[in-house]
Amino acid sequence: MSNPNTPDRRAGQLAIARHGAVTLLTIDRVEKHNALTAEFWGDLRRVLDELAGDEQTRAIVLTGAGDKAFCAGGDIAGFAALTTLASRRCYQIDAMEGFAALENCPVPVIAAVNGLALGGGCELTLACDIVLASDHATFGMPEAALGLVPGYGVLRAPQVIGRQMTKLMVMAGETLDAQQALRAGLVQRVVPHADLLPSAIALAQKVAANSSLAHAVGKRLINRGIERTEFDYSVEALTVLQSSAETRQRVRSFIDRRKK
Repeated sequence: MSNPNTPDRRAGQLAIARHGAVTLLTIDRVEKHNALTAEFWGDLRRVLDELAGDEQTRAIVLTGAGDKAFCAGGDIAGFAALTTLASRRCYQIDAMEGFAALENCPVPVIAAVNGLALGGGCELTLACDIVLASDHATFGMPEAALGLVPGYGVLRAPQVIGRQMTKLMVMAGETLDAQQALRAGLVQRVVPHADLLPSAIALAQKVAANSSLAHAVGKRLINRGIERTEFDYSVEALTVLQSSAETRQRVRSFIDRRKK
């Protein structure tokens, strides 16, 4: 097995490494807790499309660089840079299509959550097929503090963790530790931090040994994809929220606090 810290190549924030029939995708922006830039979503879709057509890749593991964060969500400074209604709508469409590409990828995707999975990071785990978590992992959807809601999370989380738990996380900003996430159904297995990546790759190799056609068909039937009308409503709702004076002020305040 190659060293997971030595990627074969990169696509923007994504470091890509091959482990036999398993491809490891690492969100690699460790200095920003792997926060997602606007460019991430297009890169993710292109990589997933490529891997879906690669007969050698039969399973994917998605993780974050470093020991502290899987993904801390979207880059807040990037939100502040969206100054028009059209740019905010385009961002939301791009992100929603990224989640959809992950959810609908015919190749099974296992999330290896190595730390903080907040906002868009938590939503990425909801779009994956199986979630393994380090015992250090923390999950949250704290967008309400910025006057926002997790556009994909409010659609998918109720099916995964239930409506009331989703409301607790979205409305109160409550976070779940690894064991709480396991009990809620967001996580399927918790492992010691040092064992996370080897465990995820071993599970992915077990998945890869089975029929890829059966995986693609089974995944499509199990997921029962979110209706396009729901995606469209979420995009418009988030675009309106991002445009509100309250949200712009909350985003500015967040950025100012980070600068101090």
